[in-house]
Amino acid sequence: MENVLNKLIEENKYLTKYGKVADYIPALSNANSDDIGICIMDIKGNVYSSGEYIKKFTIQSISKVIALMLAILDKGKNEVFQRVGMEPTDEPFNSFYKLELHEEGKPSNPMINAGAIVTTSLIEGKGNEKFTRLLNLIRDITGDENISYNKEVYMSEKSTSNRNRAMAYLLKEKGLIEGDVEEVLDVYFKQCSIEINCIHLAKIGTFFANKCRTLNGDTHYPEGIANIIVAIMTTCGMYDFSGQYAVEVGIPSKSGVAGGILGVVPNKYGIGVYGPSLDKYGNSIVGYGILKGLSKELGLSIFA
Repeated sequence: MENVLNKLIEENKYLTKYGKVADYIPALSNANSDDIGICIMDIKGNVYSSGEYIKKFTIQSISKVIALMLAILDKGKNEVFQRVGMEPTDEPFNSFYKLELHEEGKPSNPMINAGAIVTTSLIEGKGNEKFTRLLNLIRDITGDENISYNKEVYMSEKSTSNRNRAMAYLLKEKGLIEGDVEEVLDVYFKQCSIEINCIHLAKIGTFFANKCRTLNGDTHYPEGIANIIVAIMTTCGMYDFSGQYAVEVGIPSKSGVAGGILGVVPNKYGIGVYGPSLDKYGNSIVGYGILKGLSKELGLSIFA
């Protein structure tokens, strides 16, 4: 397996020059665009890795998967999806103009920013409690109590996120967010700033691949949540590239603008890929190439 991973990195590393590191969040602009890492974990806990797989990066929008899970645990599926849709979108992840186009006007899905802000607002807890609960859930899933957030990235996001702030106040005005808007945004910025590596991502993927069971078997959340998460990742996880990605790769995935991609192959593998050079959709350009090759090499498409 590791020979396969080494080969895929070699075959796809040329792609980094066709992408661009995210710079609209200033702290992310310091990433090395040539970094590439990958880790695969099967549901028995066997790990295979290559490249810069232990290099830390911020989870960014991949945190939306965990926030969705926690919101469903707290509020139930019906209440969550009364406030946010479950449909794919052909709009960029940071678009919100469609919120005003029809009477209901709720965000299309929990993987775009507007939908994710609503989802985060539904997590129970006041003040920092929401974030602490989300962070502890990630620690539980990965088995790593040392996971925390990057304060520099958090402050960078908080000081430059006027677009997300505009979304949040519009969502508040429409009655889709309850409570203090700035408090919700603070949790959202912190969750996006949680630092992980490819091994952590692979463990999260394995958790969902194994129907919400942790590897040590100590924790088993309702497996129906895994079905929801994997379905939403399949249709919405790669933003307005999700349809083509499903055809070309066929692995339920979620990307983040720091360059991470989380992959879930149900009943088989969790996958974590890192490459901070992004395509025009905000997805890791080399991560897409590697996952496309991996899917073909190992027959991992859920549509095969």
